[in-house]
Amino acid sequence: MTGYDGIDYFTDEGIRTDPYPFFDQLREKCPILPGAVPGVTVITGYQEALSTYKSQAMSCANSVVGPFAPLPFEPEGDDISEQLDEFRGQIPLADHITNMDAPQHTRSRGLLNRLITPKRLSENEEFMWRLADERLDLIVEEGKCEFVGDFAKPFTLLVIADLLGVPVEDHASLCASLKPGLVEGISDETMHNPLMWIESTFADYIQQRRQAPQNDVLSHLAAAKYPEGDTPPVDDVVKLATLVFAAGLETTVKLLSAAIRNLAEDKVLQERLRADRSLIPAFLEETLRLESPVKTHFRLARQSTEIGGCPIKAGTTLMLLPGASNRDERKFEDPNTFKLDRPNVREHLAFGRGAHSCPGAPLARAEAKIALNRILDRMADISIDDAHHGPADTREYSYEVPFVLRGLAELYITYVPVDAPANNRRPAKSQASA
Repeated sequence: MTGYDGIDYFTDEGIRTDPYPFFDQLREKCPILPGAVPGVTVITGYQEALSTYKSQAMSCANSVVGPFAPLPFEPEGDDISEQLDEFRGQIPLADHITNMDAPQHTRSRGLLNRLITPKRLSENEEFMWRLADERLDLIVEEGKCEFVGDFAKPFTLLVIADLLGVPVEDHASLCASLKPGLVEGISDETMHNPLMWIESTFADYIQQRRQAPQNDVLSHLAAAKYPEGDTPPVDDVVKLATLVFAAGLETTVKLLSAAIRNLAEDKVLQERLRADRSLIPAFLEETLRLESPVKTHFRLARQSTEIGGCPIKAGTTLMLLPGASNRDERKFEDPNTFKLDRPNVREHLAFGRGAHSCPGAPLARAEAKIALNRILDRMADISIDDAHHGPADTREYSYEVPFVLRGLAELYITYVPVDAPANNRRPAKSQASA
């Protein structure tokens, strides 16, 4: 392959900034391509990815670590299921739901459904409307902000905190875990990784509520049982809470920042949404398709099989690239163009498919819908800040380093503040439900 020979997909700065020409070149060669990235078979095609997500021959045992942690055994034969069961505990993060296979995954997913109920999600939406205004109150009068850190991260973090019942008095410490040095009592070790703070804090929460239940969300989490009726260990509940934080925080922050960038770069589109909020759901779906927050999924072939006409040997690690599959022209016409009226946009793979599809997708969509409604209410003429990102014809954006996720590291915007009357904190029902 010319143009990208010798390029390290996981570390190359150019690919981090704009991976799509690389994805296109891989797909043109073959939508399922062994060896294009060392140690994996790369999937850039839509139908090939969909088949992989849904294939019973695939395992999620290495869904996060991929080729970076070699299998603790040498695959033998056309079915490595028994070997995988024997050595699974030696694979990093094997005890997290993202790396589980059925029946363990089905059992843990059932517990997650008991933790995050439709009633709780509905109550959480009420909180989101208030929170969006509270966060905007802190920044809107300035007429400019760094959107990722000033709004998207704290808003998303506190939405999830409320969903899981984190006491209000702990919200400040939770936010500060994203900004090192702001709060006493959080160690240096946990400061750089907020999820460590979340795990230790939630373990305390659950243990306390099991000993002394209260009439709160945390007590319901502590009392939740597996579908079969048995009580999960505290560690199992904590790991699911951590998953909700990690997945919900990162994907929603990246969705919100991509959405605001799209609006700031296209004033016509911005005014269309400002005038007709019913367009927001379609706008968010097209944003997810065009800038998928999850950049990489991995799967392990537990059985020899065939995907898209390509034979896959048991023990093969496959690397799925949602951002590539969502720009497959065989599925999406003119795939590199943002189209608000794209008829099949909800068929994108930004949240995966199959048994491991993102359980937080409804939450992410609700957060983004509510946040955009209030941002459009309270910020007019949203623009990219040229002082930070350069003029329109030579924009420069930086993206975060992790190879698993794709998202802006920062987004500086300017806008004209709009007053928000205290008695008009939430749109009319017809608009809010758009």
